[in-house]
Amino acid sequence: MGPPARTPLPAHLTLLYRGPLASCDYDCPYCPFAKRRDSPDTLRADRAALERFTDWVAERAEADPGTRVSVLFTPWGEGLVRSWYRRAIVRLSRLPHVDRVAIQTNVSGRVGWLADCDLASAALWTTYHPGEVSHERFLAKARELLDLGVRFSVGVVGLPEHLAAAELMRAALPEEVYLWVNAAEGLSYTDAEAATWQRIDPHFHYSRLPHPSRDLPCRTGDSVLSVEGDGNVRRCHFVDRSLGNLYDGSFRDRLGPSGCPLTTCDCHIGYVHLESLDLYEVFRGGVIERIPDLRGS
Repeated sequence: MGPPARTPLPAHLTLLYRGPLASCDYDCPYCPFAKRRDSPDTLRADRAALERFTDWVAERAEADPGTRVSVLFTPWGEGLVRSWYRRAIVRLSRLPHVDRVAIQTNVSGRVGWLADCDLASAALWTTYHPGEVSHERFLAKARELLDLGVRFSVGVVGLPEHLAAAELMRAALPEEVYLWVNAAEGLSYTDAEAATWQRIDPHFHYSRLPHPSRDLPCRTGDSVLSVEGDGNVRRCHFVDRSLGNLYDGSFRDRLGPSGCPLTTCDCHIGYVHLESLDLYEVFRGGVIERIPDLRGS
């Protein structure tokens, strides 16, 4: 008898990857990783882990030929100042079975390397931090991305001190560039305050309050997975329960539809996958890079 058949992967698999990297070149007061420096050993481990993950995605073309893949890199720190993240995005974007590869980034570094990507697949989820970068510098970077033909969203944390900067950036960006607003952690918004942010981001109401999620159907754990640097697989970043390991295939038998085990979900990279919110329709074609379908606006 031959080896037992492997549980097949879904027709489309979205992977949220987060390796050991936790260093950043910005010093945002609302971020625990601001101005943190990773040791050389941590950086080497992060590079090796990312290359292993990228190899695994590339191998799906032969190992799981019925599966298409999308990848969102969600590093604790800033990834694009590291050459290995840039190389990984270029490589993955050029794989025919990869629908989309994106990364959350402050876009502080150079962006010309994106010209080497397949821009039908590569995208950026960028965040504007007014306390760390000038309006003019960030806007110039956005215009460079537009000139390159890169798909990207722009976001800001909805702190009162960021309001004027967010309004100015919204007015300066082309209409087709979505500017999203994340509700600031621990901050309550009056209806009047929320309406002000809503004028900047028509989808701010999804971020304003946590979403009830207990036992509600969610794509995480089925067609969406969180992957750590060592290959540990969880249903999402916010559920600390292992489904197995990516590299030995032990996660496969635990895949399938299931309700969320948490009471609420308050982060976009989590609640966007809740079926009850139907945000796949709102962000059709741009779920992982957080770009809504403007045709539905």
